[in-house]
Amino acid sequence: MESSNKSHHHPTIATGLSVRGELALDPPVLCKLCLCEYSLDGMTTLEQCDCFFCTVCLMRYVELMIREGCGSPITCPELGCPKNGVLQDAEIACLVPADVLQLYQQLKFEREVHLDPSRTWCPRVQCQAVCQIDAADSHQAVPVQCPSCHVQFCSICKANWHSGQACQESQPFMSSKADGAGVSSNQDTDDPIKQCPVCHIFIERNEGCAQMMCKNCKHTFCWYCLHNLDNDIFLRHYDKGPCRNKLGHSRASVIWNRTQVVGILFGLGLIVLVTSPLLLLASPCIICCACKSFRSKRKHHGPPST
Repeated sequence: MESSNKSHHHPTIATGLSVRGELALDPPVLCKLCLCEYSLDGMTTLEQCDCFFCTVCLMRYVELMIREGCGSPITCPELGCPKNGVLQDAEIACLVPADVLQLYQQLKFEREVHLDPSRTWCPRVQCQAVCQIDAADSHQAVPVQCPSCHVQFCSICKANWHSGQACQESQPFMSSKADGAGVSSNQDTDDPIKQCPVCHIFIERNEGCAQMMCKNCKHTFCWYCLHNLDNDIFLRHYDKGPCRNKLGHSRASVIWNRTQVVGILFGLGLIVLVTSPLLLLASPCIICCACKSFRSKRKHHGPPST
């Protein structure tokens, strides 16, 4: 009886030791965001792509993306994610507080409406209800009536419904200074809300300079005249014309910005200029080394002698 009890007791102890030993030997895992090592219980693995990061970094990343206006999708923070993973709603709900989650759901809904050809927002800033578009072709202009404020507008340009007339070339935006129907007929440079000239999403400007970048499509434009500024790195648009000196920065600040841009371009050109002769001089050595390496490998992996 005594020996049988001992034989039954030893495996249990051994098993416990092995489990404790495995836990003790678990190596720390590197987080690719903060480059610090953590134990496995401090890491979170994404469901879709199996990439893993420390939970603290992932929480900060998701909250930052939401507060920056990213409704959906929130992609895996790894730059070279092999599966182009996307965080699921259940994962996001576990990583952010309740108020940030509510903001995410609101941004996600707004994006869904924006991408849905059968739905659109009421153009009145005071209303902003979701309206249904009854059209077989999303490019066909049809009248849309808001179920909340009952204003009737065009499904394409969002102006007052213009039966038998083409949409205006410059799409008007909706303003609190609009006419009796609540829809403005032209661009007002003093209005705080306008539409992006590319994706037509509504943008509110409460402070800052006149150089605007749409968070939805990353298009850069002038707030006053909606002129394209994507390629205007020196901001020459504000040197002449109706928007002259309306950037919102002092002249010294603009000159300093241009000096920095010129300095960066000059530095890159100098690096190319200096490294080009060195590369030309070193190219014979590089070619010789590559040939020697190739010959040695060929000799080493040659067919065996018989």
